[in-house]
Amino acid sequence: MNYQVYLRPLALTDAEIACKWRNNPKIWGYTKHRAEQLISPEIEREWIAMVMARPNERRFAICLQRSGQYIGNIQLVDIRDRNAHYHIFIGEEKFWGKGIAFLATQQILKYAFDELNLQTVMLDVHHKNLAALALYRKTGFKQINYGSRFIDMILTRQEYQRLNPL
Repeated sequence: MNYQVYLRPLALTDAEIACKWRNNPKIWGYTKHRAEQLISPEIEREWIAMVMARPNERRFAICLQRSGQYIGNIQLVDIRDRNAHYHIFIGEEKFWGKGIAFLATQQILKYAFDELNLQTVMLDVHHKNLAALALYRKTGFKQINYGSRFIDMILTRQEYQRLNPL
């Protein structure tokens, strides 16, 4: 099936679904940051309210175009000096490997470079997360460092524009 997605701002009402993802160890196996406790809808709502109030973050829900179903999150955080860090996850497992992360990444990168006028977008990825590595390379990210388990990658405005000409 050929999926289309759109991004919308993360909302407090997303907590009911998102807390299930936050408690799924398969989703967080390759990440640096994971919950130390079981996440309830109340805890998730409080967290969403806190992060949505931060002026240096843009957090979005990834939704299917046809149904509006909320299936993941994508964000730009630590936005300063025309730089940001990027994160994504698809929470609904049945949509893993369907190209949705690529579509959402294209949209947030367009927003980052065209709307926010950023110069660089950075990320870190676990060296064993081969699907994510392939996605990031496909969208133009280049490796700049390799720590003990995580690879740091960067996409510059210039490289983005070269890959996505007007």
